[in-house]
Amino acid sequence: MSHSHETSSPENHGHENHGHENHVVERHCDVCVVGGSAAGLAAALQLGRQRRSVIVVDAGEPRNRPAAHTHGFLSRDGVSPAELLAVGREEVRGYGGEILSGRVTDVSRAGDGGFRVRLASGHAVVARRVLAATGLVDELPDIDGLAAHWGRDVIHCPFCHGYEVRDQRVVAIVTSAAGLHATGLFRQLTDRLTVVLHDLGEAEGAEAGALRASGVTVVRDTVSRVVSGPGGRVAAVELAGHGTVEADAVAVGPRFRARAEPFAALGLRPAAHPSGLGDFLETDATGQTAVPGLYAAGNVTDPGHQVLQAAADGSRVGAMISFSLAADDIAAAARLSGNQADWDHRYSGDQMWSGNPNGTLVNEVSGLAPGRVLDVGAGEGGDALWLAARGWTVTASDISRRALDRIGAEAGRRGLRVECRHADANAAGAFATGAFDLVSAQYASIPRTPDDRAVGNILNAVAPGGTLLVVGHDLEPMRAAGGDRAFDPDAYVRVDDFAAALDGSPAWDVELHEKRDRPAGAASGAHHVHDVVLRARRRAA
Repeated sequence: MSHSHETSSPENHGHENHGHENHVVERHCDVCVVGGSAAGLAAALQLGRQRRSVIVVDAGEPRNRPAAHTHGFLSRDGVSPAELLAVGREEVRGYGGEILSGRVTDVSRAGDGGFRVRLASGHAVVARRVLAATGLVDELPDIDGLAAHWGRDVIHCPFCHGYEVRDQRVVAIVTSAAGLHATGLFRQLTDRLTVVLHDLGEAEGAEAGALRASGVTVVRDTVSRVVSGPGGRVAAVELAGHGTVEADAVAVGPRFRARAEPFAALGLRPAAHPSGLGDFLETDATGQTAVPGLYAAGNVTDPGHQVLQAAADGSRVGAMISFSLAADDIAAAARLSGNQADWDHRYSGDQMWSGNPNGTLVNEVSGLAPGRVLDVGAGEGGDALWLAARGWTVTASDISRRALDRIGAEAGRRGLRVECRHADANAAGAFATGAFDLVSAQYASIPRTPDDRAVGNILNAVAPGGTLLVVGHDLEPMRAAGGDRAFDPDAYVRVDDFAAALDGSPAWDVELHEKRDRPAGAASGAHHVHDVVLRARRRAA
């Protein structure tokens, strides 16, 4: 939960920014999930609820992205894929899980036996476990016009979208013997079904014969193109030898290819699927692949999964990864914090921040009499040391012991007294209740929790008559800018979370809650020019 002194975001270091606004960052976490669709998000949710630090890297290419609706998902039937994922992302972020937009190019072994996940942006994630939730690529038959309608009125799954074409003219293009499997389901959905055996050779097979005997029109021919009609919808299927067949929708069984390229350096190779229609990643009963510590879930392991089953599989494998991590920690007699490991790594190199106090802190406390102050997420101590030099009795807290070591060393060099407290703001009883005349949290990177525990811990630390000062970045320009950031700001406690907790409280007076320009001299990137500032006073008992 360390923070940046006069910087524009957690990934921008130093008062003057040191020219590193776009520098490469290496993150550390318990689990990196590659793929942010249903399976990946469900696994991340399970892991977040087990207090594991999770970073999801999402290239934004879910298998069902062309579809307008998701069906068969109990309690969410008919929701758009985009809406389903948006809700899932917010639930994961509510437990402090981060969703990074980006493409993973390579996954390799790290020196400690974990994994290094490299992103196309240059950023990297070092994780104890990796989950491949990369899904599949559908490879459609090379038929003119087919791809243009894919996911709308060219469909493949009678469970996902069959009901929506009920009683319509449906042409099922069958390109393999296995592709006949679903045609019987379409027969139940419509009595206007035509099955085209596309380049299947001479052997018709028992299934095709049974369909023909049941009254279904079965044509042996080659489909030359899908014809569009008014409004751009499917109007017909053109055959090489039998003219055209009018159609309102086309059903086709694509081949499928597992997205496994990022894991090739680990020796992971997809296996041929028993259907003969593509490949997939093999796993054991826990979801682990042949590479120890590398798991897989969702469509990449079972092409037949609908969204509901993919989510269920991700949830199950997320639980299995939790068991695996717990076993390692028990064997090591350790109770590790992925968040601490991340920040300790960041403080293992050169000085990160400028050493200057945050300008908003300087402006807001200038009229306060020195007393007891808690600096939450103190980082390298720019604020804490400035306050100590002005007569405050300072407690600097941070989740990183290395950061606190730096504060202690600099305080000793300057002859200042600062109490360094190693604390996780999300831990029960993180701070002494009612012990501080000023509690300051400047750009503190504290993972969110559904119960806002850190917010409560920080509020409870303010003494009656004391002041709370919380400063954060204005996130709207960051969200609008998009891009491949190394941090997800929506996974961290926000200033507005404090405002919501104080709203209507008889114990507090909110003196200001506003967006303002960054203080003069503060480093700011193109999208980080405003702060959100909240100052509140706890009423005296």
